[in-house]
Amino acid sequence: MTMLKFEPFRGFDSLSRRMNDFVGEIEKGVRFEIGDFSPRVDISEDDKNIYLHAELPGIAKDDVKVSVTEERMLTLKGEKRRVVTDENINYVRVERNYGNFVRSFSLPENVQFDAVQAKFEHGILEVILPKIEPQLPKEVNVEIK
Repeated sequence: MTMLKFEPFRGFDSLSRRMNDFVGEIEKGVRFEIGDFSPRVDISEDDKNIYLHAELPGIAKDDVKVSVTEERMLTLKGEKRRVVTDENINYVRVERNYGNFVRSFSLPENVQFDAVQAKFEHGILEVILPKIEPQLPKEVNVEIK
């Protein structure tokens, strides 16, 4: 009888890639491939602003781009680069993630998108989104004849 080695997780890489492809279609083309870096994000608010804090350790300020569209979409893009100091190092284990990232967030209607500010300090990106008073629908009285 031939003995076969049991590998219970053998098909998971393929399944994970297919799931990323499927989710990427749903998320308007934004994908997170296995091994790519994806920053952790906290979002909070007070009466005046919405705050987004993203952890970007080891990333230079020049490698990050923040944009906001009139369609109320906030996008963070960037790259966490792998710095190789010695080509002769034989790694036994590598757990840190590197690569490009894109994170997009839908914003509520009460955000003043043209007044958004961002700060980057100690590996934390802070995006400040000022709130505006919601525009109430204009009401016009119609004369009845």
